[in-house]
Amino acid sequence: MDVIEAHVRRLPPLDDRWWPRAHDPVALAEALLEGGVAGTATHPLDNVRGNALMLLEGDPDKLFGFDVGLPAGLDLDDVLAIVEIGAGAPIDRDARYGPVDIRPEPILAACAAMGDRLAEACRRGETVVVATGHPVGLALFYHAIDGLLTDRGASVITPADGARWRDPFLHHDWTIEHWNGVGMLTDGHEPRHTHWPDAMRLMLAEASPDLVIADHGFAGAAIAAGVETVSIADVNDPALLVAQAKGLTETVLVMDDHVDPAAYWPCFQAMAARFG
Repeated sequence: MDVIEAHVRRLPPLDDRWWPRAHDPVALAEALLEGGVAGTATHPLDNVRGNALMLLEGDPDKLFGFDVGLPAGLDLDDVLAIVEIGAGAPIDRDARYGPVDIRPEPILAACAAMGDRLAEACRRGETVVVATGHPVGLALFYHAIDGLLTDRGASVITPADGARWRDPFLHHDWTIEHWNGVGMLTDGHEPRHTHWPDAMRLMLAEASPDLVIADHGFAGAAIAAGVETVSIADVNDPALLVAQAKGLTETVLVMDDHVDPAAYWPCFQAMAARFG
């Protein structure tokens, strides 16, 4: 059994909740809260603040492939304000510990915007790259998007599939592998959570897609390369939101990216509804 097949067997199936059909937005918002996609974020305030500070300090792991100048002119309060806008909920500036909230309404609005752009890609027969650095939480969501795009006329491509390299001081190779059209980074044993941009840079060296749908360094590298990108970010990973605030990208979906993979079905339904 190969790496991707073994990973997919551990994920829940796409059940009938993922079949595109009309839903009441209020019911979708309630389902987002029930599933933990919205509500109290998995990542608490100290993590959100700490990662924002590391971004401001130019930590490559938090830059997601952007130049160190990305947060130039911003301070911690500015970055937290940007996160607040994306999450739709205030962040207590006087606190150092505690919860961070994500409202469901901005999630549904961003999903609608993403759905509009994906529907346009299908009408135009565009080439699309789909990739995730969060292969547990988000893989099922991306898999559903991949299927929708393919069924409706877009061309989901898999550049650099099988590309392999090794970083210094590591005892394993990195490999780009795909679950149908969804790209992931594996270590030869399992897909890995990654913030690094290397895999997307290799993909873009082989192809020039019309659109990228991604998160983490996959999204950051695409945006930095000037490729139109719709992306997903959690409240503790502000690089993509800072890029949006600076006009480098348009649509960023802010939600908890580390809950049950099956819990993202309301996001998919909100997107699919825009296809008409």
